[in-house]
Amino acid sequence: MANTFKNAVSSAIGTGQTSVYTVPSATTTTVIGLTVSNIAASNITVDVVVTDTSSGTSAFLVKAATIVPGSALVPVGGDQKVVLETTDVIKVTSNTASSADVIVSVLEQT
Repeated sequence: MANTFKNAVSSAIGTGQTSVYTVPSATTTTVIGLTVSNIAASNITVDVVVTDTSSGTSAFLVKAATIVPGSALVPVGGDQKVVLETTDVIKVTSNTASSADVIVSVLEQT
């Protein structure tokens, strides 16, 4: 089995739910960091959702979290980790157009 560290970067996320990371086929992933930054001039509210595509179930990592301008929310990092399986997806939505940048750091195991 091979282990690979990777980053997925998405910029200017807005009001449409945006897939920021999808686990590749034949891969298990450990999310070791996830940061959502506010790039707007006012407060934004964000949701971060994980979708288990095999069951069709979605769950919030954070729901309606407020991020002040120039600040960031780190829902995954430090002691917090999330394990994802093949084709699972992390999605982010903001209440403001083009207002959030996201970086997802993962360890992929194939």
